[in-house]
Amino acid sequence: MLHFTLRQLEYAVLAAELGSIAAAAKTLGVAQPSVSAALKKLEDQLGLQIFLRQHAQGILPSSQGALFITKARLLLAQAHDLEKESADRDGPLKGRLRLGSFLTLAPTYMPELLSKFNNLHPNVEIELEEGVQEDLLTGLRNGRIDLALLYNLDLPPDIQVADVLTLKPHVLLSMGHRLAKNRNISLKSLASDPLILLDIQPSRSYFLGIFEAQGLKPLIGFSSASLELVRGMVARGMGYSLLITRPPGDRAYDGEQLAVREISGAVQRGVVSLASLKHIRKTRIAQMFETFCLAHFKSR
Repeated sequence: MLHFTLRQLEYAVLAAELGSIAAAAKTLGVAQPSVSAALKKLEDQLGLQIFLRQHAQGILPSSQGALFITKARLLLAQAHDLEKESADRDGPLKGRLRLGSFLTLAPTYMPELLSKFNNLHPNVEIELEEGVQEDLLTGLRNGRIDLALLYNLDLPPDIQVADVLTLKPHVLLSMGHRLAKNRNISLKSLASDPLILLDIQPSRSYFLGIFEAQGLKPLIGFSSASLELVRGMVARGMGYSLLITRPPGDRAYDGEQLAVREISGAVQRGVVSLASLKHIRKTRIAQMFETFCLAHFKSR
């Protein structure tokens, strides 16, 4: 038997987000004493101090309360989705889809994905958040996003994935580089050249791992979290890079031509996946988007 109601969870989540019971009551259109009493009853029923009450300074979740609020937010989202799906099951797909995407993947894949999915389901409101892997995993865990397009590397056990695309890394050179005329390039032949490293995780570990697998240690000349800055520096002859994302055109932002060459020998491929939180039931919209993505990349 449950010892709390969804109404109590709504009060708790909103109060935590606003940092004030009074503000939550005003937003909900409910008397403040009613919200206060409901939250106190919730804490008593659970035997948990959810909030730290600061005189004249509002409220803050306790360390245990912060975890409870995260789980409550996920539970409420599932309850709202279940209610909406029950009402709309026989009608057109409608509602909200909250997506996340790894920074380097978003410009290359998301415009086409979102536009085609929206053409199929015009009543779906799509929100997109770009970020590094750590931010996307946090978003999945706290219910801020439903699905995340990211690389299947170093993922924790509470994350499940549907692999959608496999990519082979490549060497990026300026057109004037001494090896640009070669079709295949060994990493050993670049040992004396400065590496322009894409310095965001898990990309950094992945690229350095490719060198390590061949018993090599690259000479890092410059590192950046910006894919286009890395490409621009390579185009200007400041070094070479290993990349896996390949924007169309093979030109840097300033128009300089880039040489994209295969890496000789066996290298670990990168896997792009659509990630979600384990043990959390996907909404109907999220399930439909995952199915759409699998079909979309399979047809490429």
